[in-house]
Amino acid sequence: MRIARFVHPGGIAWGVVEGVVEAGSKPSFDALTIAAIKDHPMGPIEFTGDRFAVGDVRLLAPILPSKVLAIGRNYAAHAAELGNSVPERPLIFLKPSTSVIGTTDVIRLPADSEQVEHEAELALVIGKVAKDVPRERALDVVFGYTCANDVTARDQQRADVQFTRAKGHDSFCPIGPWIETSFDPSAVRVRALVNGQTRQDGNTGDMIFDVATMVSFMSHVMTLVPGDVILTGTPEGVGRIVDGDTVTISIDGIGDLVNPVRRK
Repeated sequence: MRIARFVHPGGIAWGVVEGVVEAGSKPSFDALTIAAIKDHPMGPIEFTGDRFAVGDVRLLAPILPSKVLAIGRNYAAHAAELGNSVPERPLIFLKPSTSVIGTTDVIRLPADSEQVEHEAELALVIGKVAKDVPRERALDVVFGYTCANDVTARDQQRADVQFTRAKGHDSFCPIGPWIETSFDPSAVRVRALVNGQTRQDGNTGDMIFDVATMVSFMSHVMTLVPGDVILTGTPEGVGRIVDGDTVTISIDGIGDLVNPVRRK
């Protein structure tokens, strides 16, 4: 089931995206509809009876997280391309909730950075309160999965020797276009395309720490709550984005997250 959050003439709602049949297919939005639901999608699903063509509404970030956790250097080849060693345990950092935007929203390049880069990532959404969860039960607390772009001001990351400013700017965490609740994250293709040209082309099967390990580890550090988002790391091929670019994060079985890039 694919859960979207969207704006329609009556306001903001969640709904179930209908019309996507095969994993990895990318039908036109005009061929899809959203069946609106009552209340929050993590509770019992009750449809309102309203349906909208996806092409006639504006998709928002599919969740408003209380926090965004991310993992660094989770692909050996990406660690190597930046001259970093592979961590012995998950290397976690936080992105502020104010960095979250949805598909078609604009990535805003900050005036004080000259090297902003894309990072294609599989993201997961927590569906249950989780504290000290053992690895064998970690996937039970996951609500679903979505595409993410861990946008990074690489020059600021080098200058600060930590991640907060470099990864925390407004608009530096695009997620979407929706949440896929029926999804196997173990071996899926993750790509970043800039202006239609492939920059990153990886597979989650190459992650150093798998989803269950990450969720368990993070839950032993801090309590995870429903709606929290976890970014699972990026494969090699990160690169600069500039004013006028369009970045697409594509994950088989989920879909495409597309964002234009503009200088502030």
